[in-house]
Amino acid sequence: MKAARKSLVVPALMALGMMTTTSLSAEELRFTVWTGSDAHLAMLNGIAESFKETHPDVTVRFETIPAADYTQKLTFQLAGGNPPDLGWIMEDAAPTFGAAGVLMDLGPALRGIEGYGLEDFSPSAMGLWVDGEKVYGIPFSTSPFMIFYNKAMFDKAGLEDPLALAAKGEWDMDKFQQVSKALTEANPGKWGFEFKDGQGYDSRIMHALMPPIRAYGGNAWTNGECGFDDPEAVAAVQQLHNMVFKDKSIVPPGEQGDYFSGGSAMTINQISRASKMPEAGFEWGIAPLPSGPGGESPVIGQAAIVVFDQGKQKELAAEFLAHMTNEENVATMAQFFPPARQSVLNSDAFTQSNELISAEQMARVSDAIAKGKVLPSHERSPQILAAMAPRVDALWKPDADVAKALEAVCAAVQPQL
Repeated sequence: MKAARKSLVVPALMALGMMTTTSLSAEELRFTVWTGSDAHLAMLNGIAESFKETHPDVTVRFETIPAADYTQKLTFQLAGGNPPDLGWIMEDAAPTFGAAGVLMDLGPALRGIEGYGLEDFSPSAMGLWVDGEKVYGIPFSTSPFMIFYNKAMFDKAGLEDPLALAAKGEWDMDKFQQVSKALTEANPGKWGFEFKDGQGYDSRIMHALMPPIRAYGGNAWTNGECGFDDPEAVAAVQQLHNMVFKDKSIVPPGEQGDYFSGGSAMTINQISRASKMPEAGFEWGIAPLPSGPGGESPVIGQAAIVVFDQGKQKELAAEFLAHMTNEENVATMAQFFPPARQSVLNSDAFTQSNELISAEQMARVSDAIAKGKVLPSHERSPQILAAMAPRVDALWKPDADVAKALEAVCAAVQPQL
């Protein structure tokens, strides 16, 4: 049912031209986000409060929609004539929303602001959000996926942690599998590794599959051709399958390891999740993704701030977007969201911006941004993910033929590519 509903996203977006919008008070901007973190919201509200220095009558209301439902629910708000003024957009949805014509061209507004410095944003980071001179979003987070690890569980197993292994050049997919199994054996009732937010079998399919596939030198698709059934991808996913069902070192479907409460020794996530670590109660660290036959292949998740073209307060919303993404506020957000502004990313202020993460570990984040590639995106991403879902479900069975399951994935998604 969930996959079927996702397939409605593009038709719903394409129908927006026939919809009317709901008017809002001229003094309030509505801004959709997917974070519910108290630390994140406090920071965002602080930025909104500083906007009052030039716009004393304007308030900004941040509206949280859970990440797993975000794109679908946002689409329904837009199609239902109830658009927010601004919102976050994930990288995989950027082509979909752009093709639907629902995003305001921010180029004229931002170029007209003295000192804003649109050219300070990395051209590669802006790639998904520009079309010629048109600018449809400003990335606020260009965040590589990192390995979060529970150092206490590594110490109990007598193992070097991933950061130490990476420093020695020994942190690769084979070592990842070895330590995951050893960690599981040394910590009964717990797992060596858990997919991002425990959702790798459902709403985080690409987050689970792409890091190992890229490490093996593969990709989801290239130039309109599906790559899930290429030998590199098959080898990568076969290794994951072995870890789940033979080694029993990855949290399996239907179970919850919960890294953040000590249920698994490692997980994959972005530095924004460091905000959860003070409550975790254990010593921890972050390290790069393991390399593979394809070398070091960092995977980046990206999100941008956009203004919706149907909104009644587009000009005011664009002013707030410019305020939120000026150099000062980007530096403030950098503690959780690695920036696309080069002046901030390349500064000591970035590596020292998060008191929870050491400068050495933050330098690893910067290195991954420089070397990494953004998660795959496509104009028809909702349909692709909907087509993938049942075929990927078949993959996560103990007796699955991985190669045949991935051939079925490609057969399902190729018409959408």
